[in-house]
Amino acid sequence: MSFPQQTLWGQSKAGNRVLIVSVSEFHPGVDLSKRKGVRRDNKRLHRIFCRLGFSVEMKIDLTADEIYEAFKEESQRRVSSCFVGVVSSHGEEGLVFGADGRPVSLAKIFSWFGGPSMAGKTKLFFIQACRGQELDSGVETDSAAPCEEQALSELFSIPTDTAVMYAAAPGYAAFHNPVGSVFLQTLCDLLEEEGSVELEVHRLLTRLNSRVAYHFQARGEGLNGKKAMPCIVSRLTTELFPFMDPRKTETDPSLGLALDLSATRLVSKAYKPRKNSIS
Repeated sequence: MSFPQQTLWGQSKAGNRVLIVSVSEFHPGVDLSKRKGVRRDNKRLHRIFCRLGFSVEMKIDLTADEIYEAFKEESQRRVSSCFVGVVSSHGEEGLVFGADGRPVSLAKIFSWFGGPSMAGKTKLFFIQACRGQELDSGVETDSAAPCEEQALSELFSIPTDTAVMYAAAPGYAAFHNPVGSVFLQTLCDLLEEEGSVELEVHRLLTRLNSRVAYHFQARGEGLNGKKAMPCIVSRLTTELFPFMDPRKTETDPSLGLALDLSATRLVSKAYKPRKNSIS
């Protein structure tokens, strides 16, 4: 049985949107540290997604209620074919924190995108936040993930035609430093590399997983050698090419296949990892 494809590169991206919600500084009295490097992430994400043809909106240092409001409004607006949501803040399993220190339920946000306005549209979420306090040493353990009930609730809230990629596995911390987050900066690296935007979205996310898992090691006191392992949850029902430049296929529709085959060869291309420091 063949897997259905939806070649988004054949459609206009004029009606497709990206919402970036990030928290860098928290209100006085909130016991959460300033997140250096957030503005670097925002600036680079904005530039790249605009170049890929998306309409991009950034919201910085929102309270919990304002984060809820921003995503609820987005879930009620129609898109041409694809919506991308980026959330960057301190977090725990199943939630992130607003600038006021109050928790924001990711399950609640995801559930809104199952409504009629987003039916049949592709929804991609990238979550840069800790999901616990464990540090990954790069070896398997028998430890069970904490907050299992909350994790399952979050999983079941993800609507059809949606993929969520987290910077960390359940129960683990996500890395961030003054030059930006490892996870989001690596996503930007891939979207700027020749051939990567032509990849089917599952392959792009898998490459992002591989790049972070195998080419990153934390440095610094108590963190030396620690690893990061992003996590993908997908309920996508078709093969998708949401970041392909439509101008490359307008003159020759068969170019889509050629580009995809070319991108396959890029998987084995040598990659020189960047040196990252951890704050």
